[in-house]
Amino acid sequence: MTQKPFGILGTGSAVPDRVLTNDDLSKMVDTSDAWITKRTGIKERRILEEGRTTSDLCIEAGRKAIEDAGLDPSDIGMVVLGTVTPDRQVSATACKIQHALGCRDIPAFDMAAGCSGFVYGSAIASRFLWTGGHDNVLVIGAEALSRIVNYEDRTSCILFGDAAGAAVYGTGHGGRRELRSNYISASGEGYDVMHTLAGGAEQPLTHELLDAKQNKLVIRGREVYKFAVNKMVELVKREMEANPDLELGGIIPHQVNMRIIESAREKLDLPEERIFVNIDRYGNTSAASIPVALHEARETGFFEDMEGKLVVMCAFGAGLTWGSLGFRW
Repeated sequence: MTQKPFGILGTGSAVPDRVLTNDDLSKMVDTSDAWITKRTGIKERRILEEGRTTSDLCIEAGRKAIEDAGLDPSDIGMVVLGTVTPDRQVSATACKIQHALGCRDIPAFDMAAGCSGFVYGSAIASRFLWTGGHDNVLVIGAEALSRIVNYEDRTSCILFGDAAGAAVYGTGHGGRRELRSNYISASGEGYDVMHTLAGGAEQPLTHELLDAKQNKLVIRGREVYKFAVNKMVELVKREMEANPDLELGGIIPHQVNMRIIESAREKLDLPEERIFVNIDRYGNTSAASIPVALHEARETGFFEDMEGKLVVMCAFGAGLTWGSLGFRW
């Protein structure tokens, strides 16, 4: 079957107003601004206000992306949401978003791939777009990680923030921002590297488990660090090999940790200006990380002088999952 070329038509993002700084965290756990900055590059992160949910951020980001694409919600043929913090376990948050945006009766679903959620969602969208199943697909990556973070654990609470980012993929991209290649994979051997123990079918919530904070996120940082550096380098090289006719223009990586990004950049022998970073202001927002960075990169001129060049987006997350996207910008 002949593949139909498609690309990014529009992007959008949404972040809560509330800012949680490193100094704020130092009043909650034994840490400091200097300690956090040195180890992560994070200065602040956004925290979802009480009474608001993941879907609120998704709806805002999705609406912006549709408007940026010059489309109407009725033009969207599918909604794909990557998140590990849906509004409810049942039903899919994507269905709630679809209805709130005013889309037609179209497929809408959630999937959990951790920090790789937006890349996985984009890869799923590509299958429908390349084969002509749909003309426009809205892909959202969003998290309310503050709802599952243990703010008594300084090794994890310093890392995470809340946000949503969205992109509309479609066939009317005019030859720009074309998604030419993608790759996703996983290794269940790392299933417990990042996890929450309670709240699923394995361990339904009880008062005892809640008191023990077993519904909160646990992360084994050292294992993640080594895995993420090697995987980022591998994914970028993979997209370069898949697009040998394009010069590498820039990289939008998952905003996992500044030291990880810097280590990978050095291994790839790239100048700082070729990699977009906003982790200092938002922290690690998991599935929202890449689409929020993508939207900001477009707004701040990161893509100037990149027309016709290769832009790589890559992520790695709980599962363990990983994936990459290769665009001709």
